[in-house]
Amino acid sequence: MSPLEISRRSVLRGAALGAAALATGASRMLGESSAGQPNIVFILADDLGYADVSCYGRPDLRTPNIDSLALRGTRFLQAYANSAVCSATRTALITGRYQDRLDIGLDEPLAGRDTGLPPSHPTLPSLLRKAGYGTTLVGKWHLGLLPKYGPLLSGYDHFYGFRRGAADYFTHSDDLWDEDVNVHEAGYLTDLLGNHAVSVVNEYAKAGQPFLLSLHFNAPHWPWEGPGDEAESKRIAGRIHTFDSGSQKTYQRMIEDLDLQVGRVLEALHANGIADNTIVIFTSDNGGERFADTWPFTGRKTEFLEGGLRIPAIISWPARIAMGQTTNQVAISMDWLPTLLAAAGTTPDPAYPSDGINLLPLLAAGASPVPRKLMWRYKANAQHAVRDGDMKYLKILDNTFLFHVVDDPMERANLKNRMPEVYSRLKAEWDAWNATMLPELDASYTDSFSGADLADHIGTPKASQKADNPHPGVTPP
Repeated sequence: MSPLEISRRSVLRGAALGAAALATGASRMLGESSAGQPNIVFILADDLGYADVSCYGRPDLRTPNIDSLALRGTRFLQAYANSAVCSATRTALITGRYQDRLDIGLDEPLAGRDTGLPPSHPTLPSLLRKAGYGTTLVGKWHLGLLPKYGPLLSGYDHFYGFRRGAADYFTHSDDLWDEDVNVHEAGYLTDLLGNHAVSVVNEYAKAGQPFLLSLHFNAPHWPWEGPGDEAESKRIAGRIHTFDSGSQKTYQRMIEDLDLQVGRVLEALHANGIADNTIVIFTSDNGGERFADTWPFTGRKTEFLEGGLRIPAIISWPARIAMGQTTNQVAISMDWLPTLLAAAGTTPDPAYPSDGINLLPLLAAGASPVPRKLMWRYKANAQHAVRDGDMKYLKILDNTFLFHVVDDPMERANLKNRMPEVYSRLKAEWDAWNATMLPELDASYTDSFSGADLADHIGTPKASQKADNPHPGVTPP
């Protein structure tokens, strides 16, 4: 067995993390009392692949701070994004509902149409604010532009970050905002977001108010610029979506700096004495892009193969969740809203019921996973998918498949002719679900890779992109 195989198999062995955590004497279980409402720090990476942190298997970098969250909590092995691109998933995350129920969710991602998250729609921050929480977004919004849409209109008390789908890590001043004021601040964007997040933690801790800090990094989304890469920023000069830049080394440095900022936030929680009763979640908005490691899956961002949908997800809450666990519970981005509301002692708005579930009972030590039935659709390449138990129905263009994704995570053995009843049932259930969603729009934007973009997609047609580009000179994310 090669060193790579040893490394990757070992990080997926739940007992390794469990033993390390038990050595600290941690034995608290879900359900024990905690000191008041928990604080919540929700850390979202952008386009991070399933295995792009070391505790999920990446062998060529170290992410000790993200790994420490796994040691202090639960690591999901079967977590999914609501979509294979960012704004669609972010819509589901903030509303707790399938994004296809909202007009903004029809764009994959949002790029061109005058649409956004309706301020009237209940959101995770607005519902927590009603429960007494302070709410702050640091980082990426990408759910609609001013004056109609914005984080301050959808439940956040404070906002520092950028509104569009991507920003240059150095020349970001045209889309860097403090509240609704455009600001000019020099520095590497990942570091600026980390600086501001630490200040937010310190301020809320001093005030003694429970808080939601949504820390939505742009890393490791393109443009491929690590710390110190100002020369590359000048070379591309605003052409932030390029196919002639980037490398594994650059991508590695971007993730390691992301991990460094995560560590600074965790240290601020500890320094203020609030770490034990703070829920910290680390995850990604979709599967990885071109430099990502999506092992052991195939596919990537914009695709419904597992590599485009399967994401890392870690939750730590030392006051309530036993440390060092892994779980095979199937979870999805829209589960976080009902989960976090339950932790805060409140519920979703009954007029906007969540399509997700409360994961807290399933995080108790020894809890058995419950079967899930999840649905996806994506306009580019006419993609449909259903995950039901261990089975997955998949449609790409006119090709259809049935996979046992637990035994066959690379999705190689098409079982649709061996299991025709299962295949037909899942296809019919997708059709029935789709009939309850908003219809797809010709005018909405959709994105995909083609043979002109990436060599490993040779022969793949480019998606029809109906929407106009609102940012001349910048390819929509």
